[in-house]
Amino acid sequence: MVASFRKLACATALASLAMTSLAAAADIKLGIVAPMTGQLASEGQDLENAVKMAIDAANANGGVNGDKITTVTADDACDPQQGVTAASKLVSEGVTAVLGGYCSGAVLPTLKIYGDAGIPFVIISANSTKLVDSNPGNAFMTNSTGDMQAVTAVGLFKKNGYKKIAIIDEGDAYSSDLAKLTAEAFPKEGGEVVDKETTTAGEQDYSAVVTKVKSSGADAVFWTAYHAGGALLTKQLRQAGFQGGIVLGDGNNSPEYLQIAGSAGEGVYLLSPPTVDLLSGAADFKEKYKAAYGRDAGAYAALSHDAGNLILDAIGRAKSTDAKAIIEALAASDYKGLAGEIRFTDKHTLQTSNFRPVVAKDGKWVAAE
Repeated sequence: MVASFRKLACATALASLAMTSLAAAADIKLGIVAPMTGQLASEGQDLENAVKMAIDAANANGGVNGDKITTVTADDACDPQQGVTAASKLVSEGVTAVLGGYCSGAVLPTLKIYGDAGIPFVIISANSTKLVDSNPGNAFMTNSTGDMQAVTAVGLFKKNGYKKIAIIDEGDAYSSDLAKLTAEAFPKEGGEVVDKETTTAGEQDYSAVVTKVKSSGADAVFWTAYHAGGALLTKQLRQAGFQGGIVLGDGNNSPEYLQIAGSAGEGVYLLSPPTVDLLSGAADFKEKYKAAYGRDAGAYAALSHDAGNLILDAIGRAKSTDAKAIIEALAASDYKGLAGEIRFTDKHTLQTSNFRPVVAKDGKWVAAE
């Protein structure tokens, strides 16, 4: 009886030790939120891949503060309602911090959820200024905000000699914000917005919009929504004989835009985030990404990888998984990543703009001269 008891006690102790070891090896759980289904699933997969590359590298070097890092991914499908479901899932999982957010519309309703839970949230690509206004103080944006993109857009319009522009959005948080900011900024620089249209996501026939654009006398069209609609609109504008400039918001930086638009996309301008193809120090990352995932790194891979390293750096400096300590460390960040320097304003936005104009040439995005 005594021997049996000792065996049971020993087994219990060993099981307890094993569980403790497992917990010690996975003390830090990070949430990733991205569109893993829907039209922007490829971008979501890209975001997840690049974040995991940063985490895998950290784990290979012993983790952070001696702790290993695990991840759990939630699909927001770039949809506000599904975004809420995804956020609730990550909170219930007890994550230390969350990284991701591709579509501003899906991110916006989740800010309160993460804020109420006190969870640090590094927003990777979503950049509507509405996110800034609704930030409870725990969220940080690693992509430049819509007002900075509007400034870049107006600078390009002036450089290209566009006097009159038509602005087209899809009514969501991202595209309507960029459209509004640009419509306010361009007249201050002597330009004129001669037409402003709002379309529906998933629309296939833009003939009515094309007719209005052509009759407006616009020198150029600024499409502020995502690549699926942008590619179709580009084709239909060119097919209808529109010869003016076409400029796209950053949500169009996708090889799928170039594939769908085809020859109609040649010469189209895009306001781009810092992509690996345009970053001199990203060749090694680009090669490792392709080897790991069998695909080229996408538009937000550099920012996503930087965001992964940023949160690990903040946790390391905080020397804790305490949310408040991590938030304080993030606010004090002075991090140099693939995409550039990450330092935050008191509103937790980037201090400097990372947008740059590129142009479609021979089926690729290249730096605009």
